[in-house]
Amino acid sequence: MTNILVTGGAGYIGSHACKALAQSGYTPVTYDNLVTGWQDAVKFGPFEQGDLLDRARLDKVFAKYRPAAIMHFAALSQVGEAMSQPGKYWTNNVTGSLSLIEAAVAAGCMNFVFSSTCATYGEHDNVVLDEDTPQMPLNAYGASKRAIEDILRDFEAAHGLNHVIFRYFNVAGADPDGEVGEFHRPETHLVPLMLDAIDGKRDGLTVFGTDYDTPDGTCIRDYVHVCDLVDAHVLGLNWLEDSKGSRVFNLGTGTGFSVMEVISHSKAVTNRMVPYSIGPRRAGDCTKLVSGSHRAHEELGWTPRRSTLETMISDAWRWHQTGNYEK
Repeated sequence: MTNILVTGGAGYIGSHACKALAQSGYTPVTYDNLVTGWQDAVKFGPFEQGDLLDRARLDKVFAKYRPAAIMHFAALSQVGEAMSQPGKYWTNNVTGSLSLIEAAVAAGCMNFVFSSTCATYGEHDNVVLDEDTPQMPLNAYGASKRAIEDILRDFEAAHGLNHVIFRYFNVAGADPDGEVGEFHRPETHLVPLMLDAIDGKRDGLTVFGTDYDTPDGTCIRDYVHVCDLVDAHVLGLNWLEDSKGSRVFNLGTGTGFSVMEVISHSKAVTNRMVPYSIGPRRAGDCTKLVSGSHRAHEELGWTPRRSTLETMISDAWRWHQTGNYEK
């Protein structure tokens, strides 16, 4: 079977990618330092613990498994932390990725699928983003991801490293079978925070502003189901295997969902009230941040079939009830 090296494979998105790869006939090899990932999430292939900054460790893993391609998810991703500790993000995300890319080229592994972010675009309020939208990141998280994209392009020019880049906003939901799911510490994502509040595990949510120019007055954000997202990554791998060349794809619904829509659907799915209060607007919050996915649909044949609020929240709630990686 074909080995695929999955960096960050013990994390939320990476673990779902490993399952999707295994279901598609590949052997996912997880490489993770377990700083934000969970070893219990590694269920679909071998596990190698290591840091991206450890080049010698990377070289050993490449020599042992001889992967045909890489799926790169390993990154720090908390925007608030990136604002206060930019050096941490440049070191971990950029220097770590450069180490990985150099190791891949040295090993002759020339197909690279990179999980980037729409944070590279910066603030484009009320615009449906596409791949040609100018990139103007506002913090070290978005800037570090854009820098990795630049490194990939340079290594393609110099060494022929083929790559597919995916940019997206928020990810939600969980494996419908409940084998893996979303668990962060600390948790910062709306859906799991809301489910914790429903369960009484944390205080109620605060809705920051109800006077935005949207149908219900609350901000609109784009959400993609994690299974739809990783399906796109497998399609990106197939794209490279078919020698179609390097490409960037945005992944989104093109419409998004408001905060109150998320709360309303959560009540319908769980049959429980969502405790929340209304607070003032937060500085810097945009009215609407969404991305289109026309290119991914037309060229990859990707359709976000599970990216409805009902399905995303239902799958997340099922995972939430079956447990998590915390012992």
